[in-house]
Amino acid sequence: MILEHADIRITPGRNAEFEEAIHRGLNTVIAKARGFRSARVMRGIESTERYLLMIEWETLEDHTVGFRESPLFTEWRGIVGPFFAGPPTVEHFDATAAKA
Repeated sequence: MILEHADIRITPGRNAEFEEAIHRGLNTVIAKARGFRSARVMRGIESTERYLLMIEWETLEDHTVGFRESPLFTEWRGIVGPFFAGPPTVEHFDATAAKA
């Protein structure tokens, strides 16, 4: 399992619109992608226009190739992209330890 971590900054004052859009995009676009496992969105407390999007993928390639090079990516960016104040910072992580 790979964790995609996207640090997203949105245009001030558009939180409600963005939150509706990101949830719609996750449910109607991302959920269709090969290798998608789960997703979670967190809003900043101190910086309310900052969001963390965390998506679990089966493999790195499911995100970087299968999704990013597919029409689903264009559809996804059409839904959430208009709210971005700048390009998101995206990184990937491997699990090294877990505790239940």
